[in-house]
Amino acid sequence: MPRLPASRPLQLVLAVFLIVLAPVVGLLPGPGGVFVFAGGLVLLLRNSRWARRHFAKAKRRWPRIGALADKGLRRGSAQRRRAVEQERSR
Repeated sequence: MPRLPASRPLQLVLAVFLIVLAPVVGLLPGPGGVFVFAGGLVLLLRNSRWARRHFAKAKRRWPRIGALADKGLRRGSAQRRRAVEQERSR
């Protein structure tokens, strides 16, 4: 489904708002801040080339944490990469 031209900037603003809001929600009892931060990060990664580039650099620097982030974000490219690696190891 094609995106509206105004939806990308609005989603970027929402992503930044969620990331900034996460520490405030984190003060409340429960794990809510983690989920708010993750939602903001997902929106940011889907709409910002700058964020994707820095996320890729961080994944190369810390591959174990990057694998956990891919798993948590349910990234399709990571799922395909794991499937290929499993086939090679057989």
